[in-house]
This record gives sequence, C-alpha cells and structure tokens, in this order.
Amino acid sequence: MKMLASEASVAIGGRLLGPDVEFDGVSFDTRAIADGQLFVPIVADRNGHEFIGDAYAAGAAVHLTSEPDAFRRDHTAIEVADTSQALMALGAFGRARSDARVVGVTGSVGKTSTKDLIAAACRSSLRTTANERSFNNEQGLPVTILNAPDDTEALVLEMGMRGFGEISTLCEVARPDVGVVTTVGHSHTERVGGIEGVARAKRELVEALPRAGTAILNADDRRVAAMAAHTGASVLTYGRDDGDVRISDLVLDERARPRFAVDTPWGRGAVALAVSGEHMAMNAAAALAVAGALGVSLDSAIAGLAGAGISGMRMEITELDSGVLVIDDTYNANPTSMAAALDALVAMDGRRRFAVLGLMGELDDPGRGHREVAQRAEALGVELIAVGTDLYGVRPSDDPVAALGELGDGDVVLVKASRSAGLERVVGELTR
Repeated sequence: MKMLASEASVAIGGRLLGPDVEFDGVSFDTRAIADGQLFVPIVADRNGHEFIGDAYAAGAAVHLTSEPDAFRRDHTAIEVADTSQALMALGAFGRARSDARVVGVTGSVGKTSTKDLIAAACRSSLRTTANERSFNNEQGLPVTILNAPDDTEALVLEMGMRGFGEISTLCEVARPDVGVVTTVGHSHTERVGGIEGVARAKRELVEALPRAGTAILNADDRRVAAMAAHTGASVLTYGRDDGDVRISDLVLDERARPRFAVDTPWGRGAVALAVSGEHMAMNAAAALAVAGALGVSLDSAIAGLAGAGISGMRMEITELDSGVLVIDDTYNANPTSMAAALDALVAMDGRRRFAVLGLMGELDDPGRGHREVAQRAEALGVELIAVGTDLYGVRPSDDPVAALGELGDGDVVLVKASRSAGLERVVGELTR
C-alpha cells in the first residue's frame, strides 16, 4: 500500500522530520524489509531503534522513531510517542483506505490452517491477501494490512488471542466484514480463567461485526455455535452434523488427506485436499462458507482448495529416503490440537507410530491436559516419547531421536509441542 510520509504522519498524530517521501508497505524486521518500505522499530526485548541503520542499508525509505537517533538527521523520520501504537494507528488508516472485504479468523485450533484455506478458496476468483505465517497480533495484523497490494479484493486476517480485549483491539484496526470462529478449546486458558473465558475472548470477533457482515461459526462446537446470539450480523454455520455448509462421506487416503462431499446454499460438490488430518475437512468447510459469503462460486472455491498448502510446521510431512514419515506439527499445541494430530497419525498407513511430544503451555490445568493426551496416545497404540516435561506421566528423554531407536520403512513419527518448546530441532535431526 503506497502512501506519502506526510499522509502517514497526519494519520498517526506524528511529526514529520525531513523531506516528504513515498513509501510502499511497512516492516518491523530488517531481515525482511523491502526497498521503499517504512521501518517500524519496535521496543520490546530488543530496542528496534538499534536497527534503523540496518533498515536503511536494506532499502528503507523512511522510519518511525520515538527516541532521539542519528538517522533522523539524514533521512525522513516520523516522530511518535510509541512506535507500536503508531503502527496500529497506521494499520487502521490503511484499512480505511482499502476497498477490500476483510475476513477475520480466530479459534483455539486451526485458525492458521483455516486462514490459509480461506485464502486459497477466495484466490480462485478474487485478488486475495492473507497474513504470512501467524502474523496475527498487534504487529503482524497492521503490517499485513499495510503490505496488501492496492487492488486487493479479499483480505484474510488471522487474529490471535492471549487475553481479554485483544481481539477487540485488532478488530478496531481491521474492521472485519466477515468473522470466522473455528473452535473453543483449552488454549491460553491460564490467562482467561478456563475454557468459558476462551469462548468469551473469541466471541469478541463476532461482536465486532457490522450488521451487514457475516459471522461464520462451527456448528459442531456448542460454544462457537452459541456466539450467533451475540452478533447483529448474518450467520452462516458449517459442520459435519449440522450447518449451512455440511460435509459428509468423509474418507482419508494413505496420508490422511481428506476426501468428502459438501452441501452448501450454493450447491453440492466433492472436495479433495492436499493437506493431512481429518480436522482439515472442517477447516475447508469454513473456507467454503467464506468463499460463498464473498460471492465466489462453489466450483471455483473447491478448485482453489484442491492444491492448497498450509503454513509450515503444521502437519508438514517429510518422507525420508528410508521410507520413514516425519510429521512436523511443532508450531503450537493444546489438548484439542494434540488429539487431532494423534488421530491423523493413526489414520496414516504405517507399521509403527511414535509421538514425540513436548510441553503444552498456558493451560489452566496443565497436569490434566497432558495426562489426557498421554491416555489418548496409549488408547490409539501410539508410543509416546516426552521431551522437556514429565507431565505426560513418562520420564522425559534427553535425546528423543535416540529414544526412537532404529526407524525404517513404514514408521511414522509425529513431533508436536507448544512453540516455546522448540521441538523443530527434533524434526531437523530426524530429517537430516
């Protein structure tokens, strides 16, 4: 999104220092900044002002600043009181300038994969932009808005939640026309007092929708379905047992990739996904509901889903030369997503199945959550190897790759934990 530094300065209540210049998009990461962008130095664990020189070396055109810095003398700067708040304000300004229909996506499980599938379904007919990876917070969401091409017709924004009021704040910036809630599960329960608190925090998305908007809700999750009473927008539901968009005849292939029929207000079709996990069928149903709400034909949306991939470290399968399958699902974890991943593991063709599992963070009852996952693994015949925690009831391994022993053709290994556990290192060792 192109704009003048003077426009941005007025919009965010800043003070322009230096000549007026045009910039195209923003970045808070000097490793990813593109020529001509605005650099936003975030003050957090590291002070982003230390990297302003690196930003200009990488091609930045202008920067925000809330501190005295040497670069404001020789380059164009916009002085603000707080760079993070200014980024949110600039995101709201960019949203007001955009004609795109905005889709907000949240949920305890599946929001990133659902966001990816929504983008694929809509991209078949509309110029579509979506968050990279999980750019779903007060930094990533405005950056996504401001980096969207000016001709974007559908803007798909994942919205993360770690406490009350966070989704409301994101909605003030994004002003979504469509809101999708995938599930309410045991994620971040420590911060909101349990699962009912999660439901209340996720509900902020549908509460923010305009009357002309559309809430898209999972009919199979009673807490999500109940959100229909908390919005003045139109409601579309999706599910297996009920819903306006309803899936049936679901089967999985040898890699646990779903094939299913779908009935919608716009017709009936057959869907084949390229991503693994029975739960992906529900994510795809949500995507079809969004596409229909935005006027994309059912046939076009289904074609878009057929080749769709999802963000990395989410049910990402690597087949080794030995025939071993390694499932990288290390981006995040909670009891609900663990159950879905274990179900996908046992649905795949295999000789032996292993789950290398790490800590699930921010649970209000971590002992119970980890025990339930361990019990499910045992019931499914999956050998569990714990890493970094004894909450699963088994002694954690210091060397999970060695604990797996000699692997061969037909063995399937799932690796999963909350992001903070860093189990992608285990995936790296296995795939090397």
